[in-house]
Amino acid sequence: MTTIDHTLLPDVEGAWPSAGPAQQARWIGTALGVVALILLSVVLQATVVSPLRYARDQHVAYGSFRLELADGTAPVGQLTAADRLLEPGTAVATVEVPRLGIDEVVLEGTTSSILLSGPGHRRDTVLPGQAGASVVMGRQAVAGGPFGRLDELVPGDEVRTTTGQGEAVYEVVGVRRSGDPVPAPLASGAGRLTLVSASGTAYLPTDVLRVDARLVTPAQPTPVAAVQLAALGGQEAAFSADVSGWPTAVLALLGLGLAISVLVLLRRWWTVGPAWVVGAPLVLLAAVLASEQLLVMLPNLI
Repeated sequence: MTTIDHTLLPDVEGAWPSAGPAQQARWIGTALGVVALILLSVVLQATVVSPLRYARDQHVAYGSFRLELADGTAPVGQLTAADRLLEPGTAVATVEVPRLGIDEVVLEGTTSSILLSGPGHRRDTVLPGQAGASVVMGRQAVAGGPFGRLDELVPGDEVRTTTGQGEAVYEVVGVRRSGDPVPAPLASGAGRLTLVSASGTAYLPTDVLRVDARLVTPAQPTPVAAVQLAALGGQEAAFSADVSGWPTAVLALLGLGLAISVLVLLRRWWTVGPAWVVGAPLVLLAAVLASEQLLVMLPNLI
């Protein structure tokens, strides 16, 4: 009968920590370190990574939208040429605010995940340039904060938009916050664009900021509405989070916990150097994935 030399196998039992006070303190320190790692990852995602991702997504969206404008296939309403609702995230317009240096591609939808890639058009409103009320939301701070300076606009400032129907010019008529009077109902054939973002301290806003602008160029033909306010999900409203990311976030956090456990075991089986070479990349990757999902679950206007 063949015998197994147990000296060649790792001491699995010895790898698991004891329940002594020193070991308990070590595990508490590890847990606090994990929490700090997650928080740091989220902060880095919000302040460093998300602006880079935003710039990339805007570059891609601008390229594809420019081709659609040239081909005459850019969206002109809530439906495609095949009478299907536009896919969330589809480029539908550009918005330019010369006073603030804003020049962004507007995407269909206003969920938190969409607004990480660009300002979002609220799906139950008309496209910019058409008769009626059009609403575009954008972030205040995360992803570079494209709408972070809306409160600097004053009556008379110009807002320009471009869609598949051509260019339109709006004139700012006012900035309002919660509790301020709402604009009067639009006259037949008139148009209004409302830019929406957060108000208050960056990353810690306290209110919704709205900038109303009236259409000064002739209104473009306006298709019949296919999406009503009641059809919008709760995650498309102002200051709503994209809760659809919870399952992925939980899996990412579990993956982070597993990666840290592997690193702890490797440090007990191997020397410190090889353990960190193998385990650290796993922990960093898991932390990045977890922070991405947690960022999506932040309110959409932050």
